[in-house]
Amino acid sequence: MIVDAHHHLWDPARGDYGWMPPDDPVLSRPYSLAEAEAIFRDHRVVQSVIVQAAPTIAETDYMLGLADGSAVIAGVVGWIDFENRDDRHELERFARHPKFRSVRPMVQDIADDDWLLQPSIRWAFDAVRDLDLAFDALGFPRHAPRFLEIFQFYPELRVVIDHCLKPNIRDGHFNAWAADMERFARETSARIKLSGLVTEAGGDCSTVDLKPYVDQVLASFGPERVMWGSDWPVCRLRMEYGDWLASAQALTSHLGADVQSALFSTNAQRFYRLPPSPGQPH
Repeated sequence: MIVDAHHHLWDPARGDYGWMPPDDPVLSRPYSLAEAEAIFRDHRVVQSVIVQAAPTIAETDYMLGLADGSAVIAGVVGWIDFENRDDRHELERFARHPKFRSVRPMVQDIADDDWLLQPSIRWAFDAVRDLDLAFDALGFPRHAPRFLEIFQFYPELRVVIDHCLKPNIRDGHFNAWAADMERFARETSARIKLSGLVTEAGGDCSTVDLKPYVDQVLASFGPERVMWGSDWPVCRLRMEYGDWLASAQALTSHLGADVQSALFSTNAQRFYRLPPSPGQPH
């Protein structure tokens, strides 16, 4: 059984996906719950976590509505405006929803690399911690020192690093990123998602290209702190859902069935505190 720790659903007609190219044949079209659930059935995905893709309260409400209508979507990662203290009330409202699990500011799209360190947004980290929610860290390798400082300032915050912090695989920028992975694993309690790597690789992405990065994540964090995510439909820029799943399974097959079960299901369930899926013991 598979638990997908990271996927999206969207409809560009909603109008709040400012990052989305208007004419991209892969990205700039609706991705519906019905389409996702058909893919999940094909690949034995029993639970999933849907993740925000727009910096709006409205999109989080949209995702919660989708989750309400789905037995497979077990968790929602939403968004609040860290620069608006009034959004604490929105976060409190979200936290009352039985499937709301985590918050993700879109740090990768913020021009100021030091934005994370502003004292004026500390209230938001305090609120995430106080409400016993998780924090999804979305950024690039250049954000590593800022994320590290935040994670150390909030050691009790439950944190997962999305997309392995997006290493620049296509240009082979490995060493500095690998050192950052080792520091995160050694100096914080952060978890990490084995997701997004195919998008950071070149157009002819292969398991050979991905292997050093997957190996580094596993060596740094240990398999008990790693969870697999599809990043569908963004992964379709390089390969289809089943191709990325098969690649990730091949790259971790040497670890044995029990470890693969943790990587591809139970680690995500534990981090996001998802209920047992059908057929699992409580």
